[in-house]
Amino acid sequence: MLEFLAYLELERGLSRNTLAAYRSDLLQFGEFLRRRDVSPLQAQHGDLAAFLAELSGAQPAGAKPAGAALSGVEPSRPVSAATLRRKAACLRSLYRHLRREGAIAHDPTADLRGPRRTQRLPTALTRGEVTRLLNEPRGSEPPALRDRALLELMYACGLRASEATGMELRDIDLDEGVLRARGKGAKERIVPIGSRAVAALRAYLQRGRPALVGAQVQSRLFLNRRGAGLTRQGLYKIIQGHARRAGLDHKMSPHTLRHTFATHLLAGGCDLRSLQEMLGHADLATTQVYTHLSAERLKDVYFSAHPRATRAPRAGASPRVAPMGAPSAKAE
Repeated sequence: MLEFLAYLELERGLSRNTLAAYRSDLLQFGEFLRRRDVSPLQAQHGDLAAFLAELSGAQPAGAKPAGAALSGVEPSRPVSAATLRRKAACLRSLYRHLRREGAIAHDPTADLRGPRRTQRLPTALTRGEVTRLLNEPRGSEPPALRDRALLELMYACGLRASEATGMELRDIDLDEGVLRARGKGAKERIVPIGSRAVAALRAYLQRGRPALVGAQVQSRLFLNRRGAGLTRQGLYKIIQGHARRAGLDHKMSPHTLRHTFATHLLAGGCDLRSLQEMLGHADLATTQVYTHLSAERLKDVYFSAHPRATRAPRAGASPRVAPMGAPSAKAE
C-alpha cells in the first residue's frame, strides 16, 4: 500500500490532504482485513462490501466497527455518506492500480458502489452579510490587518482553505491585480483580484505582515501571531470568530466564502466556463450546481417584487381568492 500512496503522490499528483485521507482509509481497511485473516491481495468483493457496510453502521450484531482495536474500544459512530464515497473511491483506485501492475488477476471493486450522492445547494451569504463580515476586522493592529486582507481575498477570488493558507508572496501580483492559486492535484490557475482586496493586501503587507514575521524568513503570505504560516485550523477559527461577532447565524466556514463568490458572480452575469476556470473545477458539472442556487434566488426575488406574480399553488391546494374589490386578472 505504501507503493500505491507513492504512485498517487508522484504520478497522480494528489494533494497533501487527499493523500492523508487515503492513507487513513488504507490503514483502516488493512485493520479490517486482518480481523478477517485476509490479505489485501486476497480480498474479494464481499470483503470490500462488508468493510463499507460496517462503516455505515450496517454490521452484523456483535461485530466491531471497521478499524476498531481489538482491546474493547467503544464502537465508533457510522461515518457520513460523503466519507463512505471517499473510502469506496480509495479502494477502487487501489485495486485498479494493483490490476494494472499485475499484482491481482481481477478487480474486486468492479461492482463496488458507495452511497448515492444527494445534490445539496451550497450555502451563500447575501451581499449585505458579506459587507458585515468583511467590515468586522477593525483596527490597525497586525492581526486585524491580516484578517481583513484574508477575508477580502477569499471572497474576491473564491479560494479554497488550502489555497489561502498555502499562498506565498510570489503568488500575488498587486500591480497587475492577479494571483496564482494552487488547487487540487497541484493544478495552478490565475485569478483576478478586486480593488478592495488589493487595498487590504497592500495595508497588510506594509504594516501587518512585517510585525508578524519579525526577523524570520517566511515565504507564506498569511502568518499567525508567531510568524509561522497560518494553518487551516487557524483560518477556520478566524472566520468563525468574525462571523459570530458580525451576528451571522449561518454555519460559516472557509468554503462559505467560496460558495458566496461563485453565487454572486453567476448572479452578476458571469458565464459558467469562466466561473469554472476561476474556481479551478476540473468538471463543468461541479460548477453547474450554482445555477440551481441562483435560479431559486431569482424566483424568490421575482415573486416578492413583481406586482402580478404569485407562486403557483401546490397540487391539491385550494385556489387563492382575491379580496372583494380587487381587480380581476385579464389575459394578456
